[in-house]
Amino acid sequence: QLQLVESGGGLVQPGGSLRLSCAASGSRLDYYAIGWFRQAPGKEREGVSCISSSGNNKHYADSVKGRFTISRDITKNTVYLQMNNLKPEDTAVYYCAADGDRWPNQIDCSASEYDYWGQGTQVTVSS
Repeated sequence: QLQLVESGGGLVQPGGSLRLSCAASGSRLDYYAIGWFRQAPGKEREGVSCISSSGNNKHYADSVKGRFTISRDITKNTVYLQMNNLKPEDTAVYYCAADGDRWPNQIDCSASEYDYWGQGTQVTVSS
């Protein structure tokens, strides 16, 4: 059974950076498409960035393009989300999730497609 654990959240000033980590256990991360999602109070969960199981395809929400970068380290079984130039509207609980029902180069950044979820990590952007 795949288990995911996020870390790296915290409080940061506008314009600052954070790197989130999603560590997997129980299976290899490169068997899955991995997505980062976020949910702010009173809002629906939204896809932030996703990477295919092959690692060849990545998707970013328009709101984070040019600021966030998704990457992975297969040797550490970990996926990262580097977040730069953070804005107050990035404040949310961030979750990573895994989707095992895709072809290697396919990704779908819809939360409903993901089967395994971490517990989330809080990111707060405030001065």
